[in-house]
Amino acid sequence: MTTHLRPVALAALAALATPAAAQDWPTEPVHIFVGFPAGSSPDTIARIVAEPLAAALGQPVVVENRPGAGGVIGVQQMLAHDDGYSFGITINGPLTTAQRLIPDLGYDPQTDIAPISLIATSPLALTVSADFPAKDVAEFVAAAKADPGAISYGSVGQGSGAHLTAELFAAEAGVELFHIPFQSYAEVTASILAGEIDAGFMAPSAALPQVQAGTMRMLGVTSTQPFAQTPDVPVLAGTAGLPEDFRAELWNAIIAPAGTDPAIVERLNHEVGTILADPAVQDRLLAIGWQVAPGTPEDLSDRIESDIALWGAVIDRME
Repeated sequence: MTTHLRPVALAALAALATPAAAQDWPTEPVHIFVGFPAGSSPDTIARIVAEPLAAALGQPVVVENRPGAGGVIGVQQMLAHDDGYSFGITINGPLTTAQRLIPDLGYDPQTDIAPISLIATSPLALTVSADFPAKDVAEFVAAAKADPGAISYGSVGQGSGAHLTAELFAAEAGVELFHIPFQSYAEVTASILAGEIDAGFMAPSAALPQVQAGTMRMLGVTSTQPFAQTPDVPVLAGTAGLPEDFRAELWNAIIAPAGTDPAIVERLNHEVGTILADPAVQDRLLAIGWQVAPGTPEDLSDRIESDIALWGAVIDRME
């Protein structure tokens, strides 16, 4: 299923004026630092954006892979090149949870980063094997309440988005789950299929092949609206005691060092918004599990602030 931006949104994006101060910029190649290896989801997103961005800017846009520390190294490398030509495309972790989870991070996401634009979002899906007794979220919660700690779930690591989302879900639903960390969604999938764990909060794109094969089921997604890649999977919000505004999304965004000329930030926001309005780009992103979510720098700043508060509260409960 393909979801495109409404005509009103397209018109609003087209109406944005390019700042005069940035019209002569850039005069040399632009670099985008990505804190993950080539072929990873953030890298693929960066390259999908970089190609049309280079055409719009009239200069090469070079994707620089600097993997490590869950994307933090990429942000640190971007900040080390505060030259008006170095930017970053990152997942949410380095901007929302890293400050709590990594000692001596070396930067403050709310003061050292200039938000440019959110690019795309993805929920996580509460996923179980096809023969798991609970057929929906209400039954899953009821089973967890009946035997606290007996239901196990896998994540892609301690402090990962999958781990924190599961802990948020457990707190909001009033249940106790048993966490087992893995290195990848492939390992979580294999463990669910082998009957070694009961569930996982997984990226829908990672679970979809097994769901389509009939060996796994998605009980619900953590977005407030159905996800375009899995439109028939219900949302968790408002079910089984969860609040109506329950949301726990992964996201990707483009950012700059805080000292970047505001006119350049505005120019890039305009260009990225135009790129994300292209149905072909939307299709390419959705094919790898991401739904476009453009917005203003202020929108991204608000998302960073709200997610710092949301996940900070979860981490506080875990400590």
